[in-house]
Amino acid sequence: MDLREFRVFLAIAERGSLSGAARRLRVSQPAVSQTVAALEQQVGVELLERSSTGVRLTEAGVVLAGEARAVLARYEQALSAVGRFALSADTRLRVGVPLELPPGLLPSAFAALAGSHPRTRTEVRHLTSAAQLDALRDGDLELGLLRSHPMDSDFDAMLVVEEPLGVLLSASDQRSDSAGVRLEKLAGLDWLAFARADSPPWFDEVNAVLRSHGVDPGPAVPPGQFLIAEVKFAAVSSGQAFAFAPRDWSQPLPAGVLWTPLVGSPLIRRTWATWPADSRRRDLAALIAHLDPLDPPAA
Repeated sequence: MDLREFRVFLAIAERGSLSGAARRLRVSQPAVSQTVAALEQQVGVELLERSSTGVRLTEAGVVLAGEARAVLARYEQALSAVGRFALSADTRLRVGVPLELPPGLLPSAFAALAGSHPRTRTEVRHLTSAAQLDALRDGDLELGLLRSHPMDSDFDAMLVVEEPLGVLLSASDQRSDSAGVRLEKLAGLDWLAFARADSPPWFDEVNAVLRSHGVDPGPAVPPGQFLIAEVKFAAVSSGQAFAFAPRDWSQPLPAGVLWTPLVGSPLIRRTWATWPADSRRRDLAALIAHLDPLDPPAA
């Protein structure tokens, strides 16, 4: 048995269901089921009673839950005790960010981290999702903010932002009305695309949605060309192109450019906080907790 298995089992005990535990831990329900099966195989008895309304602990499960809580508490106590011997020098926590991150996401989390871990110095690096994943693998980042959920089991991830995307159009464009613009009406305009190498899963999702609405994604963009705001504004102002952008974009719109929602919200851009699954850094855990949109830390 390991600490991860104990945490999964206690989440089941607290939530009363496998699905509830999976949501709390941000993992798949099959992964939770596999953990329970592995625990039951190790102890040789059933730990859960399953019913149509959820699960409850067996007598053996109650005993294991008590022991698991004690082990995890002792683990935290050991970390605190050893932490007294940590070096007094400042510690860096390197965070990767993509373009167009919501402006309110990081400042409050960084401020809260500074209060709880004053010796941690955050270092923000702008990188594409693919570059962030490489940096996480190489140990050059402690936390990445990626546009897709990593498939690698070496990483844990938590959804921190969901942004329905609208479009930037020339102010003289007549395609939109009071409700917004339908994606299929953008056929004939050039999509200001990003390079697929920057975030392959997100690119493929956007590409598929465009094609399903009859919009040609256009030619591939070579790596290294970043869609900064000035590029979007210049291209859109010509009246021959459109670009995606969230409603709460941090950039003020220049004259000649308007933002309008997409009817039906066919595109949702998601950002995942991603970190090495084997990390034991308490300052990183604190930052992740401050980024959690479903479980904000108490004031």
